[in-house]
Amino acid sequence: MRLEPVEAPTLARRLGYPAAALAATVVVAALLAAVAGGNPAAVLGQIVDGAVGTKFARLETLNRATPLIFTGLAVAVAFRAKLWNIGAEAQLYLGAVATVLIGTQSGLPGPLVIPAMAAGAVIAGAAMLLGPTLLKTKLGVDEVVTTLLLNFVVLLFVGYLLEGPMKDPMGMGWPKSPSLPKEARLPRIVEGLRLHWGFGLALICALGVWLVQAKTTLGFEMRAVGLNARAARFAGMPVNAVLAKTALISGGLAALAGFSEVAGLKGNLTADISPGFGYTGIVVAMLALLNPLGVVVSALFVAGIFVGADSMSRSAGVPSYIADILLATALLFMVLALMLSRFRVVRG
Repeated sequence: MRLEPVEAPTLARRLGYPAAALAATVVVAALLAAVAGGNPAAVLGQIVDGAVGTKFARLETLNRATPLIFTGLAVAVAFRAKLWNIGAEAQLYLGAVATVLIGTQSGLPGPLVIPAMAAGAVIAGAAMLLGPTLLKTKLGVDEVVTTLLLNFVVLLFVGYLLEGPMKDPMGMGWPKSPSLPKEARLPRIVEGLRLHWGFGLALICALGVWLVQAKTTLGFEMRAVGLNARAARFAGMPVNAVLAKTALISGGLAALAGFSEVAGLKGNLTADISPGFGYTGIVVAMLALLNPLGVVVSALFVAGIFVGADSMSRSAGVPSYIADILLATALLFMVLALMLSRFRVVRG
């Protein structure tokens, strides 16, 4: 058996296989629910109801989607140019560190402190990814290894900061940073609920990334480098410079996830501020096929699964880990569907 490319895939082929992948994911989720001792239809219904059934649930889904949009955009931008950024988690944490330092130590007036925190976070995250990118372009070092390992280095560094220089003296011994002052906090979109204007910033970033990729020379160069770096270099494109610019954009976007979590939601930095948003951003970007606008939809889907699974776990007694399996299954089925939509299986 071998795979042959389909020269002109029909609309039915391009849409049918992804639809079948989603249907297969639902079937797997139902089987998992049955194995866990729950009623499959009831469990799936409770996941949907827990994600969008009430105003509170819908706002919590948007809230959970906010950092996933940032990290999904970061991954989508980098992967489009075949810069394999697996370090969005580290960039997120450095963005959070920069946010706390500027918000608590700068002494800037209210109108300036929030833009300064966002800018500081972007610079920190961009610098974090620029290093591995320069190692890749200058020395040929695999950025998958460097960005992945830097996640653990940064997490240990943050732990050191929270137990030492940045530890809140009023924190009753807990390893956390001082809280941001009120003027350094992002306002709530809906008063009394947790959804904040970091979500609005995430939507603006998604639109901005789409415009850059679709309407600018840099976006064309990023796509060209991703498709064939040698051909792009032969055509006169500055491949190393394009990868460096891609790294700055990608790292800055991931760091904004840390900024939004600290300034919009938590108010301070803790070692567990991210339950893996950087890694989940890879799933978000891949489900969106690296499309910046699709990242928003994908992030909402992933956030809805997590929020709905938490609610379902409390009401049905089924473990919430079903959400992790569901996402992994959805990703694997979607990758297979995309392959089958572009290639046909030939015997012999």
